[in-house]
Amino acid sequence: MTPFKSTLADLIRQYIDYRKSLGYRDRSLPGQLLVLDQLIADQSIQDLTPSFFLGIRLAYKDRPDAFNAMLLGMRGFLNYLTQCQVIGYNPLTDISAYPQNAFIPFVFSPEQINQMMIHIQNTIPKDPDHFLTGYSVHIAILLLARCGMRISEPLRLTLSHYNPSGTLYIEKTKFSKDRLIPVPIAVKQEIDNYLAARKSLVTTENPYLLPGQNKRALSKKAVYKVFDSAVSHIGIHQPKHIIANTTFAGPTPHSLRHSFAINTLKSIREKGQSPQNALPVLSIYLGHCKYRYTAVYLKVLDAEHRQSLVDFAIARQEEL
Repeated sequence: MTPFKSTLADLIRQYIDYRKSLGYRDRSLPGQLLVLDQLIADQSIQDLTPSFFLGIRLAYKDRPDAFNAMLLGMRGFLNYLTQCQVIGYNPLTDISAYPQNAFIPFVFSPEQINQMMIHIQNTIPKDPDHFLTGYSVHIAILLLARCGMRISEPLRLTLSHYNPSGTLYIEKTKFSKDRLIPVPIAVKQEIDNYLAARKSLVTTENPYLLPGQNKRALSKKAVYKVFDSAVSHIGIHQPKHIIANTTFAGPTPHSLRHSFAINTLKSIREKGQSPQNALPVLSIYLGHCKYRYTAVYLKVLDAEHRQSLVDFAIARQEEL
C-alpha cells in the first residue's frame, strides 16, 4: 500500500479499499491520492476549502493533464467523504478541469512502415545469444504495425493464443476485453517461420509467444530500443510539439496502432467504399469498447495530411 502520511491517511486507505470492494481496478488512484496526501500534509479536513483547491489548480497551470488526472481521483475521494458524512459538501464541486489539448497522433505512411520492418529484420543479431530476442522484437513490432495491437498485447501472448489456422486470441487487455483476430497471410507466414526458429532455440519452458529472460515475456524496453533505432534509420526526426491547444505526438510504438487504423480507412476510401461503414469491424479488431473511439481516426486522412497540419501550426505558431 502507498505510504500515506497526512491527517487523511486512514480515510484515503478506506476509500481505496472501498473502490476495490466494488470491483474497480484503479491502478492510478493511489498515485493521484498520494499527491493530495502530500499537499494536505498536517492540515485538517476543515482546511479543504474551494480556495485551497483553486491554489492547487493554479500551481499546476503548466501541467494541466497532471492536474486533470489528479482532479478525477480527488473528486471521487471527497464525494466518498460526503456520502460518509465526514464533510458536509464537496469543495471540488465547482472546480473545473483544464481544457484538454487536441491530440494529433504521429502517422507513418505505408512506405515508412515497410522501410522500418525491412531495417528491423535486416538488423536481427546473428549471434545465437541474441538472435531469438531480436527476432521476437521483430515479430512484436510486426504485430503492432500489421494488426494494430497495443504494445502490451503481443508481449502478453502465450503460445496457446496463436492458432496455426491464422488467428490470435488477445486476452483481457484494455477495458478487460478479449478478442479473436485473424492475422494477414503475410503475418501468419512470419509467425510460423519465427515459431520454427523458436522451437529449436528455446531450451527452457517459457509459455510466452515472444519469450524474454527467466521465463518472462519480452520487455517493452527491448521493443522501444529497436523501434527508436529504426525510426532514426529511416530519417524520421520529429519530436512531440505542443502548439497552442494542440499536441502533435512524436513517433512511438503506439503510433503504429494509430497508423494501422488510419491507413486502413484510407485504403477503404481509395477503393471507393465508405470508411464510416468499416468502423464497426475495425473497432472490434482494435479492441475498442465504443465505435466513437475508432471514429476519431477519420479526422486524420493520412501521414501527409498529418504532416501538413504540423507544418501549418509551426508556421503560424506566433499567431496561435
